[in-house]
Amino acid sequence: MFVTPFFLQAAGTSGTGATGTGAVAGGGLGMIIPLLLIFVIMYFFMIRPQNKKQKETEKMIAALKKGDKVITIGGIHGIVSSTKDSTVIVKVDDGTKIEFNRTAIATVVTDKPATTEKKDAGKKEKEEEVTEKETETSSEEKKDE
Repeated sequence: MFVTPFFLQAAGTSGTGATGTGAVAGGGLGMIIPLLLIFVIMYFFMIRPQNKKQKETEKMIAALKKGDKVITIGGIHGIVSSTKDSTVIVKVDDGTKIEFNRTAIATVVTDKPATTEKKDAGKKEKEEEVTEKETETSSEEKKDE
């Protein structure tokens, strides 16, 4: 009554006949494929992007030089005053310098000038607003007539 087909198979007797042994042997492959699929999905969505991000961070830390604007992990903004093998001296205020480990630098701030694409996008939005107003006024004029 409480005997499972697994125990029957292990004992050499099968309560389900020849079909019970074939189902158990084929079931192992059916269980491995979903696990492999989950691992592949995790690799492409979690592990691989994390490795890329870590390599980019290592390149950024290795490329630190005097004059770079940086933000530390703690949120301190400053300018790199000098660099050493494993530390960076950051100028925070006129007379204040703090020494950090290189790994404490979260980002290097780059000041990007305004691009012409943003200006063009603003012009297009203004033109669209003007055309919408023109269509509204023309539709109101038609209603008045």
